[in-house]
Amino acid sequence: MLRKRSAGDALFDLLIAVACVFVFLIVAYPLYFVVIASVSDSTMVATGKVWVWPRGFSLFGYSEIFGDTRIWRGYRNTVLYTTLGTFVNLLFTLPAAYALSRPEFRARRWLMFLFVVTMFFNGGLIPTYLLIKGLGMTNTIWVFIFPFCVNVYNLIIVRTFFETSLPRELYEAAAMDGCGHFRFFWSVALPLSKAVVSVIGLYYAVGHWNDFFTALIYVRNNDLQPLQIVLRDILLSNQVFQSGAGTGGDAGGYAQRYADQVKYGVIIVSTLPILLVYPFIQKYFEKGVMIGSIKG
Repeated sequence: MLRKRSAGDALFDLLIAVACVFVFLIVAYPLYFVVIASVSDSTMVATGKVWVWPRGFSLFGYSEIFGDTRIWRGYRNTVLYTTLGTFVNLLFTLPAAYALSRPEFRARRWLMFLFVVTMFFNGGLIPTYLLIKGLGMTNTIWVFIFPFCVNVYNLIIVRTFFETSLPRELYEAAAMDGCGHFRFFWSVALPLSKAVVSVIGLYYAVGHWNDFFTALIYVRNNDLQPLQIVLRDILLSNQVFQSGAGTGGDAGGYAQRYADQVKYGVIIVSTLPILLVYPFIQKYFEKGVMIGSIKG
């Protein structure tokens, strides 16, 4: 028999709903503001006249950004680095995490200790640069793929997932049917780990998509520059353009009105692709939160 909801329960639900709406507005409004500011008159944005709807609608910023041929080359390079880099990241991280999660692997504690040490100590920028230069990876696409192909934090997450979510009896039952570790990892462990694989894959993909430091340090060839470096160059050019606002006259008014549109447009161009991918991965985040909550 269903219990009748009390006034206290209804009030609690109302407070939770109000809190959720408030948190959503805090998170979503800054992004929404960037969208409307990118198509609004920069003077109105600077004077606080743009709150909910665009004012002085103009697509000048986007026309300047997409009119630059470097944008398309940067998109192509970034998509390539993100796709290939994420594949290599998972190719190294998942098998290593599985091996480190197996209790019969006696060296796993020492190896895990060595991995964790690298989270606190490293050679520094100059030795790392000399190493990568000595390997011949500077000014090549491989500098985005191989030197940093395993993130130890992600490795620990996946190893812990394998330890806590794959029962030992599952491997014992497979081993009785003649299944070895390689077959078990490919046919059993991976299909049961879609949640963590998707989440870690997204972490790696976002890291590759936002990476500009690697290109800034190790790449001088303009044809290999990723999107973030191209957008940085556009912003630097935009600052020079905006400095015309101090010269007065028509040029100054033109710069004052349109320069910030380029800045806000660059933010949208750089973040929109990842935002479009997230809804397809969200269900795996939710599943990951619920893992281990029900024991059968």
